[in-house]
Amino acid sequence: MIQFTKLRLSGFKSFVEPTELLVEPGLTGVVGPNGCGKSNLVEAMRWVMGETSAKQMRGGEMDDVIFAGSRERPARNVAEVTLTLDNRARLAPAALNTADDLEVSRRIDRGGGSTYRVNGKEVRARDVQLLFADAATGARSTAIVSQGRIGALIAAAPAERRALLEEAAGISGLYSRRHEAELRLRAAENNLARLDDVLGALTTQKQGLDRQARQAAKYRTLSEEIRALDVAVTRRAWDEAAAALDEARAQFAAAETAVAAAIGAAAEATRLQADAFSAVDPAREAAQAAQQALQKLVSERDALDQEERRLERATRGNAERLEQIGGDLARADGQIADAESRRAAIGAERERLEAEAADAPAALARAAARAAEADAERQEAETRLAAATTRLAEAEAGVKAAQRRRAEADAALARVNGRIRQIEEQIATATQRRVPAERIAAAETALAEAEAAQAGKSAARDAAEAARAAAETARGESAAAFAEADAALRRIDAEIDALKAVLAADARAGGAPVLDRVRAEPGYEAAAAALLDHGADAPEDDGASPRGWRTYPPLAHAPDAPAALPSLAGHVGAPAALARRLALAFLAPDTATADRLAPTLAPGQTLVSKDGGLWRWDGFVIRPGAPSAAAARLEQANRLRAREAERPALADARAAAETARNAARDAAQRAESDERAAREAARAAEAALAGARAARDRLAREQAEAEDRLAAFADSHAALLAERAEAEAVRAAVGAEAEEVPESLREDLAAARREAESARGRALDARAAQDAIAREDRLRRDRIAQLTAETEDW
Repeated sequence: MIQFTKLRLSGFKSFVEPTELLVEPGLTGVVGPNGCGKSNLVEAMRWVMGETSAKQMRGGEMDDVIFAGSRERPARNVAEVTLTLDNRARLAPAALNTADDLEVSRRIDRGGGSTYRVNGKEVRARDVQLLFADAATGARSTAIVSQGRIGALIAAAPAERRALLEEAAGISGLYSRRHEAELRLRAAENNLARLDDVLGALTTQKQGLDRQARQAAKYRTLSEEIRALDVAVTRRAWDEAAAALDEARAQFAAAETAVAAAIGAAAEATRLQADAFSAVDPAREAAQAAQQALQKLVSERDALDQEERRLERATRGNAERLEQIGGDLARADGQIADAESRRAAIGAERERLEAEAADAPAALARAAARAAEADAERQEAETRLAAATTRLAEAEAGVKAAQRRRAEADAALARVNGRIRQIEEQIATATQRRVPAERIAAAETALAEAEAAQAGKSAARDAAEAARAAAETARGESAAAFAEADAALRRIDAEIDALKAVLAADARAGGAPVLDRVRAEPGYEAAAAALLDHGADAPEDDGASPRGWRTYPPLAHAPDAPAALPSLAGHVGAPAALARRLALAFLAPDTATADRLAPTLAPGQTLVSKDGGLWRWDGFVIRPGAPSAAAARLEQANRLRAREAERPALADARAAAETARNAARDAAQRAESDERAAREAARAAEAALAGARAARDRLAREQAEAEDRLAAFADSHAALLAERAEAEAVRAAVGAEAEEVPESLREDLAAARREAESARGRALDARAAQDAIAREDRLRRDRIAQLTAETEDW
């Protein structure tokens, strides 16, 4: 059984300084006044044994177990309690059963929670609780008796009493383990349920992957069809482009015809412009004449207005004018002389102008003839210019079209060549990336070897697990057998000690009672006690005791047994001093027989029954079943002898069970070590198998990808070669059409342009000369009319 040996506290409640309390064999007590910390020691033991409730520790939270400070001492941030256990019997759980002494410590940091350690190794709180549960104690154990605990146990419910009995029997740890095992089984069941869900999800995922694989195969088929359709569409686009090119050529020819017509229309428009220029001069002259007439009318109107005002003024000033008539007449004579001289000058100028006007129609006709001839030359020159322009434009358009086709063919050829080089590089790269067959074979071999190794390691692991389980079972069975044998030996030792204590002789002056030397057979204890009940506590007479039993020789003439009943002496061993008493005692089979034979007894004879009845010759009777201390003492003595006889076998059985338990424990430890090694080897083999399978799958995937790329690149390469051949054919067909325009056409156009410009200049000069002659003639006629009117005015 695990024993507490030492309790060490540091920073726990009132124990601010490290304090050690030794728990020596026997009874250890702590005595002190109220408030000295006795309850803190009990709470420290409960806390280190796994107490989780702060209320049970008389606090609001678990940090309250840390020393909170005082006036002289600052508060601590850490509290630690260590409980040392004697584990020489190796009764601790297997995971902690590593040393003769176990130091169980619990440390709490303020605001950081608590940690458990056993011999310096961090463990779970559950492990510590199981350790103390196996020792029939714990934080909530009934072994810790506090104030009011006895009354609570007396008034406990049946379930609580059962828990108390289970703890006393030392099986509360088994119940805790069973509860934990049930929790693990439920967790395993939940994991199995989740595994079904995962399998369902994986099945769904597999179906999705199968669908994607079918879609990928369909995609590959559709890609090939799309590639073929792309070729057909490209060919059709090529045919449509060729048709569009022919149509564009036809449109270009129509455009060239339209350009020629436009050039002719431009020439006609130029001629009409010249005619319009010719029509503008007469209109301008008519406008000038109308302007002059308008100015004349305005002048006449102004003159009439002035004349009217003048007449008005003249009417008012006739009187004054009459006075001036004489002077005016003189001045009028002078004016008349001036008018005659002016009229003579105007007449001479008008004659000269009329002579020039007579020659003007002939000069105008000559100028018109020269203008018409110049216009004809200009039209011929412009016609030749249009023809030269058309020829040059056609030649340039043809050359540009050919150059454009050649440039397009060159660009297409360069693009195709670049793509061909790129495809060839990709084909070379894909060829280099192809996985060699020997690598795939090596990967397959490695995978097969890894699978074989993994199967072997898994079998070894399963065998190790089975061996470990068998060893654990054997260890449990041996531990249970040892516990049972130890308990049996302890029980019989306790019973022997108790019987010895009960049978210890009373310290009396007369020595040990004679009853202690009586040995009754089992079942005859009551009969012997009834016979010896009076005087059984007296010793044998040694001459010094005030009373006792003397030894007399057997009776010479002993009376016969009544009804041939058997003697009690054959079933009871006693000292010689009791020989006469036993010789005259006979066993009655039942009460009726004893009652019938009792009156016939000879002096000194006695009848006894196995159930403690007594019929003496003198009439003294003890009824069967009457209480008898001597009978109980004889039964206890027989029981003591029986237990002492049983003890060696039980001790041997305990030693054998202990040996078997130690051997099973060693075998279990070896099996556990072998299982760990097998598990590690199995995990390593599984990792190697996964690596080999991943390597094989990666090589297969790389090979498939390389083959797919090579197939795709080969198709693209063939299509590009065909496209390059078409581009080369188009470029060859262009040929010399893309050469430069002949220089003679440009020279002809330049000459025609110079000739047309010269003709335009001559036509313009002729037209300007004709306009000048016509304008001079109009001015001359206007001057003649003006002179005529002036003559009339004068």
